[in-house]
Amino acid sequence: QVQLVESGGGLVQAGGSLRLSCAASGRSIKNYASAWFRQAPGKEREFVATVSWTGSRTYYADSVQGRLTISRDNNKNAVYLQMNNLKPEDTAVYYCAAGGIWGTQGSDYDFWGQGTQVTVSS
Repeated sequence: QVQLVESGGGLVQAGGSLRLSCAASGRSIKNYASAWFRQAPGKEREFVATVSWTGSRTYYADSVQGRLTISRDNNKNAVYLQMNNLKPEDTAVYYCAAGGIWGTQGSDYDFWGQGTQVTVSS
């Protein structure tokens, strides 16, 4: 089992930045691909970004490409999401996930955090 805890969310103005962190415990996160998903009020959960086991490969949703950057530090057992040039439509609860498949579907991931709220004001 892997336990994931997100932090770093908050309220920011449009154009601002936030850095989300995902701390893993229980097992080494180096054994898993990792990803960020988000869910806005009244909407389904959507894929944001994913990073491979070693961090050598990343993939992003079109809506965040060039603004958000996913990274990982396996020595610290953590995954990060640097969010720049934030827009009101980025407002959502952001979830960290880990699993054995490097993919863009929620079903690719076995372990999930509780989420952290990001609110972007216009």
